[in-house]
Amino acid sequence: MADIIARWRRLKGDDVFFLTGLDENSTKTVEAARTQGFSDIQEYTDSIAEKWLNVWEILNISNDDFIRTTQARHKRNVQEIFNKLKERGDVYKGTYEGLYCDGCEAYYTEDELVDGRCQLHLVPPKYVKEENYFFRLSKYRDQLLEYIELNPDFIQPEGRRNEVVSFLKGGLKDVSVSRPGIEWGIEIPGDPSQKAWVWFDALVNYLVVPEHWPADLQLIAKDILRFHCIIWPGILLSVGYDLPKKIFSHGFLTVGGQKISKSLGNVVDPIYLADKYSVDAVRYFVARLSLTQDGDFSEILLCTRLNDELADVFGNFIHRTLTFTQTNYGGKIPNGKLDQKLQKEVRESVLKVDRLLEEVKISHALEEIMAIAKRGNEYFQSCKPWAALKSEPEVTADCILNCVNIVKVLGVLITPFLPATSEKLAEQLGIKVETWENAKDFYISPGHAIGKPSPLFQKFELPKKNTSRIPFGDLEKLDLRVGKVVSAEPLAGTKKLLKLEVDIGGEKRTLVAGIADQYSPKEILGKSIIVVANLEPAKIKGILSDGMLLAADDNGKLSILTLDRPSKPGSKIT
Repeated sequence: MADIIARWRRLKGDDVFFLTGLDENSTKTVEAARTQGFSDIQEYTDSIAEKWLNVWEILNISNDDFIRTTQARHKRNVQEIFNKLKERGDVYKGTYEGLYCDGCEAYYTEDELVDGRCQLHLVPPKYVKEENYFFRLSKYRDQLLEYIELNPDFIQPEGRRNEVVSFLKGGLKDVSVSRPGIEWGIEIPGDPSQKAWVWFDALVNYLVVPEHWPADLQLIAKDILRFHCIIWPGILLSVGYDLPKKIFSHGFLTVGGQKISKSLGNVVDPIYLADKYSVDAVRYFVARLSLTQDGDFSEILLCTRLNDELADVFGNFIHRTLTFTQTNYGGKIPNGKLDQKLQKEVRESVLKVDRLLEEVKISHALEEIMAIAKRGNEYFQSCKPWAALKSEPEVTADCILNCVNIVKVLGVLITPFLPATSEKLAEQLGIKVETWENAKDFYISPGHAIGKPSPLFQKFELPKKNTSRIPFGDLEKLDLRVGKVVSAEPLAGTKKLLKLEVDIGGEKRTLVAGIADQYSPKEILGKSIIVVANLEPAKIKGILSDGMLLAADDNGKLSILTLDRPSKPGSKIT
């Protein structure tokens, strides 16, 4: 969504700086590194950063910078901001006593829980009592309320703004900005016993390139609303920086109604989807989701939108128009007349798309673009150019001239949403998309030569729903245990087999696993894996394999199932 806004603004001629990146300084980072066998936490974060940079490149994300909170430039900023807060008398040492959710890295009160559990991670927060540095956030309550009242567009959508206002009116407490005894994080200046609290540290990343501050737009998820709309503005007011012009708080991407979360195990691999359906099909699916509400993902729904909207409506109109031009006019636009009424209608739709993007109503803007494609199909169909080609050649020429111009309009409008498709379409049209203004008028003239047409999207068979079920009692027959790999070596005379010694809690088992072509002994050593402990032993290459590890098989690419937080060997998987 941020990429769409950035690309649209660039097309409009704006100076755009698009920042994204990674928040790396958390206890979860340490836990994940340990679980995956990394002794060097920085090495682990580097590996994760490399993966995300690869994902952004594949998904055609046009960010101008990628901030990592382990970078020296960010650490300097955090310490400078802390010192500024301290100079203004807005930092003091105190004791925090209450609830803390490690999953959220956040402090909670009892009334913020549901049945005593964090609403996102579905686990009870732990009770902590610790000495921290506090930021005098309460000092800025009235100033924040006044600012929000005077700037109604500051927090969007309206429902989230109301939530923030209600919270502020209920009273504001000072907030911890450090934690003691933390292994990983940014050291508080002058006090090595304290590390910056992750939600103080993470917020400061936006100031990494100060010449691009304040932001015109910050896109944030709804679960971090208070951090960004209360704590963050409070910090900025204290140090004398401008507040961002607009903070837009979006809903979650969900699967089956649950937020996509590594800890819940319902993650979706965007690379798999991009490989199978195309990058732009993935971008289109996400862009069609409402920013203000949660948007549920399913591969069936993605495939349906691809088939019914991108292929049948958008792609069909473009291909039939350009193919007809190539076949009947040798690829040159015929000498027809522009339909002024149609041109005005399309222009009004273009202006509407512009307004909707200005309001960060991305899905609505895309719906309007698809409506233009549908209107083009209707116009083509009503003219029946194939039937009028010989009897009324002027009718056909008029139809094609107008349809090619609608195709041109669509090619410009989809540029921020579907950049790869826009490039292909521009090549087929024989034009260059240089500015957003190119979308507003029918300027392709008779005699213009187009390129070779080809379909922009292919249709896919809908994935089948998995309807197979097993009785609950069958699941109970499996004894699944946490096993820690204590030794690993290649099995002599084989290319794919590793011999593993696995601690499953007071007992060591030998496992033979066909993973040597994808995992080296070093990569799996120390991992906490999932072992089927009550499987009948089997002799493999002369070695008795007493159990089986679990792994996911994605077209031959294996991913060993591991835990997202430490658990002692032998723990039962339930």
